[in-house]
Amino acid sequence: MDTSQSQAAPAAMPAVVDGVPERVGDPASSPRGRLSGMAMMFGSGLSNQVGAATGALAFGVIGPAGVVAVRQWVAGAVLLAVGRPKVRAFTWRQWCPLLCLAAVFATMNLSLYTAIDRVGLGLAVTLEFLGPLTVALAASRRAVDLGCAVVAGAAVVALARPQPSTDYVGIGLGLLAAACWASYILLNRTVGARLPGVEGSATAAGISGLLYLPVGIVVLAHHPPTAAALACAATAGILSSAVPFLADLLALRRVDARFFGIFMSVNPVLAALVGMAVLGQSLGWVEWLAITAIVTANGVSVLKRS
Repeated sequence: MDTSQSQAAPAAMPAVVDGVPERVGDPASSPRGRLSGMAMMFGSGLSNQVGAATGALAFGVIGPAGVVAVRQWVAGAVLLAVGRPKVRAFTWRQWCPLLCLAAVFATMNLSLYTAIDRVGLGLAVTLEFLGPLTVALAASRRAVDLGCAVVAGAAVVALARPQPSTDYVGIGLGLLAAACWASYILLNRTVGARLPGVEGSATAAGISGLLYLPVGIVVLAHHPPTAAALACAATAGILSSAVPFLADLLALRRVDARFFGIFMSVNPVLAALVGMAVLGQSLGWVEWLAITAIVTANGVSVLKRS
């Protein structure tokens, strides 16, 4: 956890951003870096939700597991081509978080996509947001951050309120995705600090793709895909994996994990809007009120850090 906002905390380990050494996790040290990090996080969130909605269009043909398998293959291929990791030069200190990140990445995607299939995009992503929210709470050293995280957390509870028709399996999968996302934030930050460029992300994505090779073969053999379904799944691989993976890695070199966790509260909002536009999933006034609370909490946190 980064605690560079505390006067008593030690200096963060140096990282290289665009070829210039910078203190990792101290957004106040570089206003330009902080703004670029915020832009990357917003772009990452929007790309992620559009990709998830596009992938959901293929559920009826190849199911969530089939979509995730194709998504992982495409993401791995794209990121390996971009990162060109020198895996033979990696040390065990670098391999350890890489392997953990690959496992988390694979589990997070399958649990989230299955939750989307059961409870819808907006609720699934809102439950997943509990992951970065937990990071924000655990790393907070300021009252305003804690207050904003509590408000956002209460809004998430309102969105997931129990009802007679509640799909508890879907909610459980959403919570599993939340735990994975919290781990993803911290592991991705560690990988970014130990490996140059995007070599770490590319390697983790490639390993995750290999893990889904047998799964995908079995699923696609039992559920023959159509060209449209494969196109949707491949698009999800680019928009929901490759783009966010790279954007999040670069963003976490410019902002600390706590700020990342709070700022990513825009994801439930984006998911709700994209779900309406792409999947025709509507929300009631309680849901929109909760989403407004999340946006407000996020906005207050960002303004107080400016």
